[in-house]
Amino acid sequence: MPKILTDEQVRTYHELGYSAGAPVLTNEEVKALRAEIEAYEARVGHPLDFPQKSKSYLLFNWADALVHHQKVLDAVEDLIGPNILVYHSTMWIKEANTPAYVLWHQDSTHFYLDPQDHVTAWVALSEASEEAGCVRVIPGSHKLGQLDHFDAPSPMNMIRRGQGVGGYAEDDGITLPLKAGEVSMHNTRTVHASGPNNSNDRRMGYGISFIPTHVKPTGPVRPSTLLVRGVDEYKHFVPERRLRSDPAEADADHAKACDYFVALQNAGFAAA
Repeated sequence: MPKILTDEQVRTYHELGYSAGAPVLTNEEVKALRAEIEAYEARVGHPLDFPQKSKSYLLFNWADALVHHQKVLDAVEDLIGPNILVYHSTMWIKEANTPAYVLWHQDSTHFYLDPQDHVTAWVALSEASEEAGCVRVIPGSHKLGQLDHFDAPSPMNMIRRGQGVGGYAEDDGITLPLKAGEVSMHNTRTVHASGPNNSNDRRMGYGISFIPTHVKPTGPVRPSTLLVRGVDEYKHFVPERRLRSDPAEADADHAKACDYFVALQNAGFAAA
């Protein structure tokens, strides 16, 4: 019996490649988490950006809290079982009334894993409505296998390398609007995208890449992961340490983990 998701949500995920929103955070948690992010942005004088927006759980309390949140992990466990690693994470912020977008793509393109049992949990820290440019998916596309991607970098494309797949129009598929505090889940091979934020608030969502511990890296670089639930009897990845209280140690751990991930991306790019 699922812990958080309904039987229908679990069935939809396996059959169609996604699960619509489930409530995981209280209004108070959302406000506190968003306030922490925006307090950091006020201190540094700019929106959260690379490299801090990647693998943020090694740097910030708000992200550490999210990757270890019991309800988030319960929802993930409903789909991939009780032994769970965080492989990567990205904070996605679209400023109000801006044309930022993400092309149709598959997350599996970036991650080099076997088997491809990775699930992306997208936790909304603001309302992610259709007007705000919520995630849009192609139902059933996770059964198409790995698709060829092209590179189309652009200042407004939120994927830095600009990877995307052709053959889909902007309004194809279905949208997954979320209220603040809800989570959507999609399979690593599910083709998805998002459009501009035409609302008057920032669209803020934390995309967390979770994998079961049996998954192996396939690229020439052995990347790092953080165990967040259960046990890792396989040890396929370099183990990460949970967020350090010493900022210098946290910075060093984050830099090392990002170096592994970037090296894997660069190796994959050279082989493409």
